[in-house]
Formats: sequence, C-alpha cells, structure tokens
Amino acid sequence: MKKVVVASLLAVASMASVSGLLVAQTQVNLGSNAQATSGGVQMSPAEYKAYNDAISQTTPQTKAPALEQYLTAYPQSSVKASVLEQLMLAYAGFDPAKTLDAADRLLQVDPNNLRALTFEVYFRKQQAEQTTDATAKQAALDKAAEYAQKGLAVTKPADMADADFAKVKDAATPVFDSALGEAALNKKDTGTAIKDYTAELTSVPVAQTQTPGPLLQDTFILGQAYYQSTPPDYVNCTWYATRAAAFAPEPYKSQMLPLAKFCYKKYHGGDDGYDAVTAAVQTNLVPPADFKIKPAPSPADIVAQVISSTPDLSTLAISDKEFILANGKPEDAAKVWDTMKGKSVQFPDSTVIAVSDTALQVAVSDDAVQSKTADFTFQLAAPLKTPPAVGAKVTVSGTYASFTPNPIQITMSDGAIVEPKKTPTKAPVHHPATHH
Repeated sequence: MKKVVVASLLAVASMASVSGLLVAQTQVNLGSNAQATSGGVQMSPAEYKAYNDAISQTTPQTKAPALEQYLTAYPQSSVKASVLEQLMLAYAGFDPAKTLDAADRLLQVDPNNLRALTFEVYFRKQQAEQTTDATAKQAALDKAAEYAQKGLAVTKPADMADADFAKVKDAATPVFDSALGEAALNKKDTGTAIKDYTAELTSVPVAQTQTPGPLLQDTFILGQAYYQSTPPDYVNCTWYATRAAAFAPEPYKSQMLPLAKFCYKKYHGGDDGYDAVTAAVQTNLVPPADFKIKPAPSPADIVAQVISSTPDLSTLAISDKEFILANGKPEDAAKVWDTMKGKSVQFPDSTVIAVSDTALQVAVSDDAVQSKTADFTFQLAAPLKTPPAVGAKVTVSGTYASFTPNPIQITMSDGAIVEPKKTPTKAPVHHPATHH
C-alpha cells in the first residue's frame, strides 16, 4: 500500500464561500456629491455617477460588467485599486478565470493586496490539481506557493482597520499554508509538507477542522504525508487519517479508513485496540502528549517467546529455525544452532537456485521458495554428473556446517542430490504357445 487517493471533491468549499470571508471592505470615502472632503477622493460628477452606478449593482453578474465599463472609461481612476478589488470579488461568485485576471490586474496596482494574493493562490492551486502533465502540475503548484509565501509576509496596510485585516488574514492563512503543503508533498518533500499542513490546521478554530471541506481533506493528506515519509511515521499517519475518517461523510469515510487501519496494523501488528484511537481523535486535533500505540513485538521479542515456550527446539519447522537464526539474539540463535550443527538431514522438493561443480544453492523454506532466493548452500562432496536445471525440484542431503544471518544462509557439508529409488520392473511372463 503505497499511495491512497481520496477524491478532491470532499465537499470542497466553493469560491463563493472563500470570497465571503474576504469581503471585509475598506470603503472609499468619496464625500458628498463627489466634492472633496477631508480624507475623501475628488471626482467629476460624471465619473462619480459611473462609479456609483457600478458599485450599486445588486448581483455579481451585473456588477462585474459595470465595474469593467467604469475602468475602461476611467483607466487612471484614483480609486482603481478599490474598484479592481470589488471587480475581483464580484467575479469570484461566478467566473474563476476572470477572478484570477482581476487579481492579476489588482496586484499590478497594489502588489501586497492580501485578498488578491489569496485568490491567486486558490485558483492557481485549483488549476494545478486539474493538470495531468506532471511537470506542468508542479510548476503550477510552485507558482501558487510563491504567491502564498508573499501572502504570509503581508503586513497590515495603514488605511485598513485592524479588525478588517485580521478577518482577511485569518481567512487567507489556511489557504496559503495548504498551497505550500501541496507543492511540497507533490515533490516528495514530506518534511516541509507536514510542517505546512500542520500550520494550516492549527491556524483555525478546532471546530472548523471537523466539518467536511478543505481542512478535513488536508487532515487526511497530512496523514498521507506522514505515511510517505522515510521511514514512514505510522503513529501520526494513524492519527490524522483516523481523525479525517471520523468526521468525513460517505463515501469519503470508507476511502480514508483503509490508510488509517493500515498504518495502525503496520505499527501495532494487529487491529486490536484501534477503537481507542477512534475515540481519542474525536476530541483532539493533534495527538495528546500521552497518546501512544503499543508497537508490535520486535523479531527478537518473537524469537525469545518461541525459545521460552518450546520445550524441544529441534522439533521446530525449518522456517522457524531460520527465523530464529536470522533475527534472534546471539544467545537465542546459538540455542537453536546447537540442535542442528553436525546433523545430517534430507530436504525433499528443494528448488534449485544456482549450481556449480562445487556447490548447489537451493530454496528450502516457503519464504525462500516464494522469493526465489537460496537459503541453503550445499558444498558438494563430488561434482554432479548431471547438474539439475535452475528451478528444478530435487531432494538434497548434507550435514549442517555453519550459518550467517541477515539474510539467512545455511551452509551444508557433504552435499549430494538423493536420487529417487527406482521401482524394480517385473520380468515379462512368457506363456507357452498353444498349438492346435
């Protein structure tokens, strides 16, 4: 199980909902009847009427063209940045391509406009996710990440109220962090992706991470990032994939659970106790300090248990003996080897892996046969008259001489192929001829 993909349509918030969080407007004071006032902007009556007619439109579909007409008629307007911002917000309700175009134009006038940077990131990331060419996709994600970095560095404009800036910043920050995380994860930089996705999830109230939407989807992707780390972090993979599944609706819940349970089993060795994880994620976004998953017993632990529970080690199957020789502590491996060394044995149906004049390499245990690797080397007592073909099944005999672990290799002396016994044929029976 190397990659788990969940449909990106996990109740993804529409651009209208994102833009709704960014609409905290800084109103432009135009004074009364376009007359200059303290802190106001002076306009001619004709321009004031065109401006007022445009911003007074009640639907995005009528407001956007009216604002475009105003900008065409007054390209050097003293309120150009404000109008472009309103134009971008109007397009956001129904036309992503024109929203991005308006954001581009706004940033030419106001390079640090936080709303414009947010739309740049959102739509460029969306375009990247719809791109099938790997190189083009990474380039688009990197461009979105570039705008995201700029957005995170933006400071409050002097003419913007603290409360308005805070509202926009709070809405924009998770969008920026998500884009940075996706760009990093797509290039397999899991460390950076984990940092950015974690920053995204912890930048919002916990309740927001429990409702279907981008934050819940990125909770699952954070679990994927931990799984794709080198080495995999199965504990954190279990936590975040389980939390995402816990709050996701179907069919997404069923798509997320396999990764959560896979990581749990890889670390714990079975699915017992998983209910405790499911309960813990209900009330915590990140793993609590006392959260632990009991690890599966190590190979050495398994060996020690087998040694202590087996009265006669010589009765163990050859695959069990190999496991102990390969994974046991030196003293445990020695106990098993003492029951083997110097003893002569036969192994029927061994698979030939390689053969030479002096040695025959065969796969004896089931694991060795399945992986087509030799676990026994028989030093031949004499060259074989008719060497067997690679892959052939033979019965071999020899005496245990030595072994090396990891990978396990057992060397046998006095090796020979045991020829099958021939069944004697009966002499033909001759019947006396019958003469008539």
